[in-house]
Amino acid sequence: MLSVTLCLEVLFMTEQQKSDIIKLRKKGTAFSAIAEQLSLSINTVKSFYRRNSTADKQSMLPTCKYCGKRLIQPYGKREKKYCSDKCRFLWWNGHRNELKKKTVCIGICSFCGVSFKAYKSENRKYCCRDCYYKARYGVIQDVGKNK
Repeated sequence: MLSVTLCLEVLFMTEQQKSDIIKLRKKGTAFSAIAEQLSLSINTVKSFYRRNSTADKQSMLPTCKYCGKRLIQPYGKREKKYCSDKCRFLWWNGHRNELKKKTVCIGICSFCGVSFKAYKSENRKYCCRDCYYKARYGVIQDVGKNK
């Protein structure tokens, strides 16, 4: 009975009401506010908008999180979020603070006594490589330099 009522409301909506729904929704107005303004059922407004708004369907196409380029999703594979490795690296380097680091714990350096953050799965004893080299060899070793 409810679906029949909704169908009838959509059939008897005026063109003005239809255009108002699309305009108001594009402005960001909630479905409930639109329904109240136009004296329609909230479900009627929702169903009409979802069936008839082409702008929303275009915006639902996946885009690269970094540059905004449209993505073509491969069938049967994981959903792409970035158009290239370059965009993926740039996005992650710019959003490091947004990572969900739930397994982070605070440790105390065995050499200098400074507290540091580390993942639980890593059994770290030292806050940095310098402290590790000082504790093990008694000197700071140049890391990454060719001798």
